[in-house]
Amino acid sequence: MPKNSKGNNYGSQENMPENDDNDDPIDLDDLLPKIGEFGIYQKLLLWLVCLPACLPCGFCAFNQLFMTDVPDHWCKVPELQNFNLTEEQRKIMSIPRKADDNTTFEKCSRYSVNWTEILSTDKNFEINTSWPLEPCFDGYVYDRSEVKSSIVIDFDLVCDFDVYPTLGLVALNVGGPIGVYSFGMLNDRIGRKKSFFTCLTTLLVGSLMTAYAHEYWFWVLARTIVGLTIPAVYQIPFIISLELAGPNYRSFVTVMTCIFYTLGLILLSGVTYMLRDWRSLALATSVPFFLYYLYWFVLPESPRWLLMRKRFEEANKILKSIARVNGKELPVEYTHKIQRQVLEQAMSGDKEAKTASMFALCRTPNMRLKTFLITLNWCASEMVYVGLSYYGPAIGNNQYMSFFLSSAVEIPSYLVCWVLMDRVGRRWPLCLSMVISGIFCIVTVLLPNGAETETLILYLISKCFISASFLIIYPYAGELYPTELRGVGIGTSAYIGGLGLIIIPFVNYLGSSNLVLPLVVMGAVSVVGGLTALRLPETLHTSLPQTAEEGEEFGKDWTYADCFKCGGQRPVAEAESYENLDQLELTQPPTEMDDELSEMPNIRRSSMRKLVRQASIVETQRDLDGNMKMTYWF
Repeated sequence: MPKNSKGNNYGSQENMPENDDNDDPIDLDDLLPKIGEFGIYQKLLLWLVCLPACLPCGFCAFNQLFMTDVPDHWCKVPELQNFNLTEEQRKIMSIPRKADDNTTFEKCSRYSVNWTEILSTDKNFEINTSWPLEPCFDGYVYDRSEVKSSIVIDFDLVCDFDVYPTLGLVALNVGGPIGVYSFGMLNDRIGRKKSFFTCLTTLLVGSLMTAYAHEYWFWVLARTIVGLTIPAVYQIPFIISLELAGPNYRSFVTVMTCIFYTLGLILLSGVTYMLRDWRSLALATSVPFFLYYLYWFVLPESPRWLLMRKRFEEANKILKSIARVNGKELPVEYTHKIQRQVLEQAMSGDKEAKTASMFALCRTPNMRLKTFLITLNWCASEMVYVGLSYYGPAIGNNQYMSFFLSSAVEIPSYLVCWVLMDRVGRRWPLCLSMVISGIFCIVTVLLPNGAETETLILYLISKCFISASFLIIYPYAGELYPTELRGVGIGTSAYIGGLGLIIIPFVNYLGSSNLVLPLVVMGAVSVVGGLTALRLPETLHTSLPQTAEEGEEFGKDWTYADCFKCGGQRPVAEAESYENLDQLELTQPPTEMDDELSEMPNIRRSSMRKLVRQASIVETQRDLDGNMKMTYWF
């Protein structure tokens, strides 16, 4: 955060107490416990603003699965429309049956005969299976008993064009990496609040274009625009929640965000069941979010960002509001610190912030290996999670129930994972969740054809475990990267993981010929990713590295015996560092300041130092000068 500010509303320099603490940089992690780590203000912001903001992301990302429903279809024969025949009679007469299954009709071919001549001369003719065949030159007839409407029906995306719905998902995922980087840049330049509403506007424009698309390629363009906002549209308010919550509550905010995102998917399954028209579905899953523009009047700008941009009066106003709503008072010494740093800034002038390069991750062998393994695990976890989410409607007898169940199984995995991470560690839960998920995917190949219920059960177990790994990978990566490179490291791994999603729709496309083939492929990816996680060092109860040099040494003494170690031991801190403060207070004798604090009723003796302990690795990333850089967070 900036070390200086400007303005004249914070008292005079002469009145400031000459305490060495005033020379310390402003750190909201120190301030939040005094004005409320997770008080009424943060709770209202989280429950009424930030968590509901999770809904548009899930709605607009996964509604596409139900826009591309493929109903049963067969060739249209215009000649037969002139005769008094039912649709079923036309189908039996003009469509050949599959050679290996005499009860199933071909979907992309018809008999090439003159039906007018045949029906005029002999109405009691018999179908000759040796008649020549031809493609569906006149379009298709669709069974609308289940699927009332979809882009497949409107744009005839079957047979030779059956890959086109898959290309729509690819377009959605192509927009993702571009969007998160672009909106990450906006986060740093114009702030969190304006970025969120810019992102929301982009999402709504793309969704309206989707609903009114009358050409396939225009629909693809609309989906690409929607993809630009996935997942940025929910990450931005999530970031604001993290920045305003104290370190002790950031894990809770993270887990609740995941749960609300999943609740949005569960709600989507009900919406898609009620609305079978794809245009109505596109509108129903986007138009209600116009109400989110009302958040403009209640969503605050991030005080951290305001301090970074030297807009100290606005930051001070928001912090006072937080303190007032939480029934606290903003400490006077913090306003004194702001003015002192204003004067220092005026005398020293602005210095250009240093930004770590992604190439710094690969300069040394151990750091290079950890970066590769983290990125591999991130990519595998994200690809399998999203791939299984996409594949849910294709499994089972009812696509709406399958999607509902595939979403619901995520919630218990998040809760269990939340408990295990702080007791067992990160490495083994990540490894086991990915390996077990992969095994249950691969086992589906052993099931007989037609075992839809058994396949669904194995799929749900796999989805449950991969969801846990998806929750673990971000904080674990944040702990493995040193503070100096944490931002660019997470950004690089997440970006490459997003690029991997472009492949997933093609993997799922394999399911059109073999239902379990995509599950086997994703299972193999998950197992490989999970096993490589054992090569990473455990981070539970360890002091986290700060510099690139410390990052190179962290885990350098790894041995094969470490693979069998679960959890970590609490080492005695040897050097004072940001992450070591919680261990230092256990070994250092009490000071006079500690004795004074212990006598005060509302302040715990070690609260200030415990609040900056290593558990806060999900905090906003910073550059080398300590400034918040949201581009890297994405």
